[in-house]
Amino acid sequence: MKVSIITATYNSEATIKQCMKSVLSQDYSDVEYVIVDGASKDKTLELVNNFKNANKNIVSVSEPDSGIYDALNKGIKMATGDVVGFLHSDDFFNSSHTISDIVNAFKNETVDGVYGDLHYVSAQNVDKIIRNWKSKPFSQVLLKQGWMPAHPTLFLKKAVYSKHGLFNLNFKIAADYDLMLRIFSDKALKFKYLNEVITKMRVGGASNRSLKNIWLKTREDYMAVKGNKIGNPALIVCSKNLSKIPQLFKK
Repeated sequence: MKVSIITATYNSEATIKQCMKSVLSQDYSDVEYVIVDGASKDKTLELVNNFKNANKNIVSVSEPDSGIYDALNKGIKMATGDVVGFLHSDDFFNSSHTISDIVNAFKNETVDGVYGDLHYVSAQNVDKIIRNWKSKPFSQVLLKQGWMPAHPTLFLKKAVYSKHGLFNLNFKIAADYDLMLRIFSDKALKFKYLNEVITKMRVGGASNRSLKNIWLKTREDYMAVKGNKIGNPALIVCSKNLSKIPQLFKK
């Protein structure tokens, strides 16, 4: 089973090295690493090319884009793996056997997607856990409770994207939530919860960088729920936001 891991970069010189090392140090060998750069102006490309020259499994492109979701869409189109996952340039995998564990989950059960837990960590000290996103086994009723797995931990068969499409670029912050609503609403698909931390993410992402972005994220979440006809958008978005509070106390 070939796994494609996609990283979108833009002026990521401070974190891209650790991100790429966490992919290249995986003990699972059949990995295609797709780097989609938005024409960085710093040393990101230099660092990427240094790794690329030493690793034949890296493919990359650098050109202007319309933001992270546009870049991730390009990456999905470039990917040739049976399974596709994302690792953002500020993030890194929890261990060297993360991808092996994910592949084993796909092989041991007939599933279309695998997801797990996420740690938000301090940007200054990645050993310090700020928020623990503990997930759970999926059921359809969870959608109406505002529940979703952490998107960075979600690995899907490439065929799922062929069926349900790519990120909707009309969303600036919540395109991942919109896509997951489309996918998890499909009762023909099966998902496996892997009870382990998949990804460590530095705090300060686009959706929680400012009050303005928090408001935009909430508004777009509402639009995503309404557009996918899941249930009462206001109640679902409220439940979704409130569900994050306990994560701050579960370290």
